[in-house]
Amino acid sequence: MLRVLRDLLRYDGRFRIAFIFLVTVVLMIFLSFISPYDPNKSFVVAMDTPPSLEHVFGTDSRGQDIFWWMTFAVRNSLLMGVIAAVISRVIAILVGLAAGYQGGWIDRVLMAVNDSFVVLPLLPILILLGFLLRDIMNLYLLGVILGFFGWPYDARLIRSQVLSLKERSFTRTAVYSGANSFWITINEHLPFVLPIVFATTINNMLWSIGNEVTLSVLGLSDLTNPSIGTALYWANQHGALVAGVWWWIAAPTVVAIILFLGLYLLFASINEYIDPRTRLRLIGG
Repeated sequence: MLRVLRDLLRYDGRFRIAFIFLVTVVLMIFLSFISPYDPNKSFVVAMDTPPSLEHVFGTDSRGQDIFWWMTFAVRNSLLMGVIAAVISRVIAILVGLAAGYQGGWIDRVLMAVNDSFVVLPLLPILILLGFLLRDIMNLYLLGVILGFFGWPYDARLIRSQVLSLKERSFTRTAVYSGANSFWITINEHLPFVLPIVFATTINNMLWSIGNEVTLSVLGLSDLTNPSIGTALYWANQHGALVAGVWWWIAAPTVVAIILFLGLYLLFASINEYIDPRTRLRLIGG
């Protein structure tokens, strides 16, 4: 693991940028645990104060320090993305492994379900669920809901990998030795698809956080807990741009850009590193 980190830092400029951005995000998350302000309390500082040494991101019209509020927001948004990514990865692995190895009617049924999820109009469904579950909606529930919708593309990718592994000699050797299907998929095929799973996990987190921002701006998520989306929602509700409080919108926008670019560049660099051909070209092999 340390050798991989060393190679990426040495040879891949995208990973170095991602490393800096994500370290910044991690530092903000750690700072949320020592915040001098409660994010649920309003009017604890002067209102609408521009950025300064005392208030790095300024203050908002609710009397809150935006920097410290954003430390909670980025922590909650990232946690929601992790929940959605973990649930969708579990479903994608189960469906991809089973469909790819078993084949036949199991493959046809699973891929029919998979393709049905692919063509679903996701945003209208999320908006409908947001209305129906408005009284109980929170970031954790939203993460679970997004997890159940975020697996089909990656399940098909895993299936295609397993279809290739199924024809390899080590799979046939395991079959001839009497190993059952479950043992073969878990012990022989799963290690080969884990790099794909890890790379797509980062991509799925981006997708989940983006959907959370969209729903929050529409007022359809948990607006009582800080998140990147709710930061933009409250800024819009208080007419931040009209009132000239531009830093209230700039702060979550900058944090979102750092988080999204950091995750995307991490996804791109790792996705290239796990391919032996591009890895050799990257490190000059």
